[in-house]
Amino acid sequence: GTPGDLHGTTIAPNGRSAMGGPGSFPQVAFPSLARWSRNHAEVTPATEIRMRLAPLATLFAAGCVCCGVSGHRTRLFDGHSLAGWEGDQKLWRVENGVIVGESTKEKPLKLNTFLIWRGGEPADFELKLDFKMNSTNSGLQYRSVELPEVGKWVLKGYQADFDFENRYTGLLYEERGRGFLAVRGTVGEIEEGKKAKVIGNIKSNEDARGIVNINGWNTVHVIAKGNILLQIMNGQLMSAFVDNDPKGRMMKGLIGLQMHVGPPMRIEFKNIYLKKL
Repeated sequence: GTPGDLHGTTIAPNGRSAMGGPGSFPQVAFPSLARWSRNHAEVTPATEIRMRLAPLATLFAAGCVCCGVSGHRTRLFDGHSLAGWEGDQKLWRVENGVIVGESTKEKPLKLNTFLIWRGGEPADFELKLDFKMNSTNSGLQYRSVELPEVGKWVLKGYQADFDFENRYTGLLYEERGRGFLAVRGTVGEIEEGKKAKVIGNIKSNEDARGIVNINGWNTVHVIAKGNILLQIMNGQLMSAFVDNDPKGRMMKGLIGLQMHVGPPMRIEFKNIYLKKL
């Protein structure tokens, strides 16, 4: 192909995969990275992009992500209590087998707050959960650190973002850090001392919007391997990121579930599973 075009290059077979049952890490199909961004002053040649994404090709050798056939996966939520988790008990509870985070008009949030998993600080892993929300913004935090000087249950780190208006769901954001890293539908990259940039497109923003179930349950699947991060929504790759910033990146850290400042909101989580790579 021409420079900046990876037509015909795939990380894994095309098509949409079945999500599998709760706790499974099914084969995930990745779309062809067919057309790369030409809307920037510098277009990254296809050969250079292939080199940068070489770790992905290794990770998804034979065209699949961990399928749950081998390896140990850990259930992070037992379905009836917040055992192993820590957060503001005025905001978080278990109801009908799901974790519920809820704010009210009478008691609005003053800071973004998190329900933090205390079972460790995973480095390379797959993390999968289901969520449903009715307002505002939330996210799945990973490879994060606490900021007690800012407030209790405040985290800084990578976040798989999701919001009720479906403007941001699927993108990679760094909470209290470097900000937007990979807009949904794109492959992003950052280098030390520079801002994150788009090095390729996976799908259009409109196509990405259509993957999200605004009023129902969605499955988020995060894969972190070295400095490569992938975020998958309902079986479709939504964003990918190459973090070449050794001073800014995190290679391990805490997992958290976010409640965001703003109008009253209710966010629900279930089927939370972790598999170390």
